[in-house]
Amino acid sequence: MKRDIEYYLRREAFPHIWCAGCGNGIVLGAILRAIDDLQWDKNEIAMISGIGCSSRITGYVDFCTMNTTHGRALPFATGIKMANPEMKVIVVMGDGDCSAIGGNHFIHAARRNIDLTAIIVNNMIYGMTGGQYSPLTPSGRFGTTAPYGNIDQSFDLVKLATAAGASYVARGTVYHIRPLISLIKKAFNKKGFSVVEIISDCPISYGKMNRMQSAPEMLKWIRDSAVSSKVWENLSEEEKKDKYVIGEFLDVEKPEYTELYAMVVERAQKLEVGK
Repeated sequence: MKRDIEYYLRREAFPHIWCAGCGNGIVLGAILRAIDDLQWDKNEIAMISGIGCSSRITGYVDFCTMNTTHGRALPFATGIKMANPEMKVIVVMGDGDCSAIGGNHFIHAARRNIDLTAIIVNNMIYGMTGGQYSPLTPSGRFGTTAPYGNIDQSFDLVKLATAAGASYVARGTVYHIRPLISLIKKAFNKKGFSVVEIISDCPISYGKMNRMQSAPEMLKWIRDSAVSSKVWENLSEEEKKDKYVIGEFLDVEKPEYTELYAMVVERAQKLEVGK
């Protein structure tokens, strides 16, 4: 049965605190529409977040939720999944929350292949704390801590998650909303560590520092910079410059961590009984 999106929201938590034009509302809507399409019971969902603009999503949804410390959403989510393997655990993180202070947790959650879905909202900036550049800010772009341009190379989360051992990896955008919902649904249905990176807009911190003065302008930039994986393969290195590829990059079957752990417990119990 299809439900109105408000069924999944904590109405008392509104109005929200996001800036006008922020992509987080689009991300929230995409997550809830994916959940509704799958007809999940909201009482069987745990949504965990760290600290950041996108991490406020957990405050607006009527699930079992936890807003944790900066960079530590994945360890909390791992503990929840280990204690309650039957729960559907979703982790919402920002680009800094996931790839800076939380980067070590990210690669080890992928390595373990624990059954979590990591949704990373990549607005390429620390939006909540003043516009500092993050590990996902493109080289040459500007932030309050990079007033003359960022000289760091940015992480490619798709390649990082794939190399670290995830089972499912995809990237979408807040502009391409229908494909994004489909990617999120596939990630939710995947047994193992699944990752969906979402390119999002931050018109206040990122946009204004990078000559995009409004949310519509940023969304047009996201639209024009996105290239499907099929088209990407045929582009030259020069044509790929300042572009990013979207789509599905990895979908493999691998042993899942909580199931392997349950087997270890069973073996240990048998050994104890046999003493």
